[in-house]
Amino acid sequence: MKRWTRVIAGGGLAAGLVLATAGVAAAHVTLDPDTAPQGASDLRITFRVPNESDTASTVKVRVQLPTDHPIASVDVLPVAGWTADVKTTTLTTPIKTDDGTITEAVTEIDWSGGSIKPGEYGEFTILAGKLPDGVDQLVFPTLQDYDNGKESAWIDPPVAEGQPEPESPAPVLTLTDATGTTPTTSSGSTAVTSAPTVDASAQQALSKQIDSVKSDVDSTRTIAIIALVVGAIGLIAAIAALVSRRKPGTPPAA
Repeated sequence: MKRWTRVIAGGGLAAGLVLATAGVAAAHVTLDPDTAPQGASDLRITFRVPNESDTASTVKVRVQLPTDHPIASVDVLPVAGWTADVKTTTLTTPIKTDDGTITEAVTEIDWSGGSIKPGEYGEFTILAGKLPDGVDQLVFPTLQDYDNGKESAWIDPPVAEGQPEPESPAPVLTLTDATGTTPTTSSGSTAVTSAPTVDASAQQALSKQIDSVKSDVDSTRTIAIIALVVGAIGLIAAIAALVSRRKPGTPPAA
């Protein structure tokens, strides 16, 4: 996926993001579920946001949705005490679905007005109308604002399997193909390669080529055998000639 910026359009974010103070928990924003099939429709995706401060409350959660592989449509589940501000953009390449062509996509959702106190967590759910095809993951950079003015920026991109987890990982939804396996990516996901389809004419041409190769191999073997026999006959003839030239009773030369 394209590397996302650390600035969410319209979010009023400062260039220098300040992380939450020391002493916070090791938890981070996660997704439930964190795996789904490519092209899945009407999928509930929940952002689980733990409060990481011992003294401050979370008062705003800002989630950026992918724009390089946009979700066709997004509905937001109301959360008591919170207001959702949904931002959209016009797509350069419209998305074609069974219900028609989508020309706009949600790029950001800001939840505010509520409070997640220390030791608590909040859940914010969306309904994805249709997930994109041909991509192995969707990344959702997320900002968590506290009432003391601090911010936790969950924006670090995913890393290859076996690499140390980044300090502030962005939530990631892993997408699987029709076989239920994640395609190959730069992040080290497992590859699934489909067998190539060959039409009848191509199969016939391939069979002829194989037969021709077999014929060449058989001819080569025949020639090699004939050469070996001729060589053996020549060697026997040479030995016989040498023996016939020796005088009877004369011992062979030392």
